[in-house]
Amino acid sequence: MNIQRWIARREPNWKRLDALLKQVEKKGLKSLQATQIKELASLYRSVSADLARSRTHQVGNTLVQDLQILTSRAYNQIYQGSRRQEWQAVIDFYKWGFPATVQQTSGYIAAATALFLLGSAIAWWFTWQDPVFMSLIVPQSMIEKVRDKHELWMGSIVGIEPLASSSITINNIQVSFAAIAGGITAGAFTVYILFFNGISIGAVATLVGQNNLAYPFWAFVFPHGSLELPAIFFAGGAGLLIARAILFPGKYKRGDALKFYGSQASQLVFGIVPMLIIAGTIEGFFSPSPLVPEPFKYLAGIGIFALLVLYCNHKRSI
Repeated sequence: MNIQRWIARREPNWKRLDALLKQVEKKGLKSLQATQIKELASLYRSVSADLARSRTHQVGNTLVQDLQILTSRAYNQIYQGSRRQEWQAVIDFYKWGFPATVQQTSGYIAAATALFLLGSAIAWWFTWQDPVFMSLIVPQSMIEKVRDKHELWMGSIVGIEPLASSSITINNIQVSFAAIAGGITAGAFTVYILFFNGISIGAVATLVGQNNLAYPFWAFVFPHGSLELPAIFFAGGAGLLIARAILFPGKYKRGDALKFYGSQASQLVFGIVPMLIIAGTIEGFFSPSPLVPEPFKYLAGIGIFALLVLYCNHKRSI
């Protein structure tokens, strides 16, 4: 191989790659046009091959080192820069994308919330009218603890906070995912989960209210419930979106409707998982803690819910 002729032929590519890298290092990968990004990737592969050839033919340590530095710079920008873009996309989703999805699907979320509240109201009514109804919904051990001992059951969490937190989080995620997956039953299972959970909460709330334990009960519920319940409502909304695609595809073909509404549902899923993890942590460590005054728990719950409402309603400035 004629080394001087090879260098003269390949050197313009090295200089072009160096120029592109300087632009990326100064202004970021987004500063390149699509054609330039393809060119950057192509030049990186080409110069990597030149590096291998220069080592094989021993063209000189200085040139080998220069090509090594050039390929290392290109690798960092192409692969690590891509990872930075991926992380930035995640940040942008939670900063702007998820609130926008909540706003776009607010009708479905409202319907899910209404189903839950309807179940709660029915349970409250029937429990007050007929004590037997409560025994059909609430475990007998819980009824006896509240009614006979005038105690709540949350104290069992104290001392096993990490285990309780992880168990609570897993359970909430399972309930939420079941509500979402229920959409493929044309929404029937989603409606059942929302309605039944509403009945359960309504019956328990009536039980503690009848036995003058409502204040400490809601002090326990408020901190984590301010995230947990909205997350379940978002999950229910996602399930109803899928049901909408199946039952009422509208102007879309059913397959296209599933892609469109399924995309919105999946964005809700990505948003509710962190909510449930945070809620589970609060429920495991903060809500049952006897060291935290009950008025402070109420304030914490109200504050968390207010922040959630502000977050879900903020819009990206143009």
